[in-house]
Amino acid sequence: MSLFLGKIHYWLFNKIQWFEILEEDIIEVAKEEGIYTDEIRDKINKRYGEKLPNKPLEDMIDTGNIHGWLQSKINSAEGRMAAWISEIINNSEKGINKIERVYINQGIKAAREVVAEGKSFEKAEELYNLMNDYILDGMPCDRVNEIIDSSEEMIKWTRRICVHKDIWNAENIDVKYFYDFRGLWIKAFISELNKDFEYIEIDNGTRVIRKA
Repeated sequence: MSLFLGKIHYWLFNKIQWFEILEEDIIEVAKEEGIYTDEIRDKINKRYGEKLPNKPLEDMIDTGNIHGWLQSKINSAEGRMAAWISEIINNSEKGINKIERVYINQGIKAAREVVAEGKSFEKAEELYNLMNDYILDGMPCDRVNEIIDSSEEMIKWTRRICVHKDIWNAENIDVKYFYDFRGLWIKAFISELNKDFEYIEIDNGTRVIRKA
């Protein structure tokens, strides 16, 4: 079955897995804040589907519809995340701060994984590419981001489209929460990879990784 799968499919699958690890940490916040119930979990899972089982990609994927299967799992993972974050924010005063800490910690964890693998991360574009090995931004064919300037010391990109808004709106939560939380993740990730670089947000949709 793996003959049908390419490197990009495993790349996307790994990104989904990382997102689901983040989801587990968000659910822990719900438990800490006394929000989690089996009823809420079942409602969310019924709406979006359950997490992926701990199996190799080739044992799960529909090889007759590889693109559709991966797209559905991205939507499923992000839908559950939006639902859990909505539950926490609407029912806990401390929830936002705890969610922020979860995103920061996971950004650091991901960066440390990269460092442990001995990957190169001395140039801005390398840092950008490494970041995209982890964050979910739809499918590659969506072409969400467009690089508008790049050098060894700086890379700037803009968001062409938003593939997240409809998912978060469905849970009655502003997609700004998604971008704010993920911004914290990226900032922590870049700083942990190379202290000489920083991640900044210039305006709505324009982002920069640059030498600090």
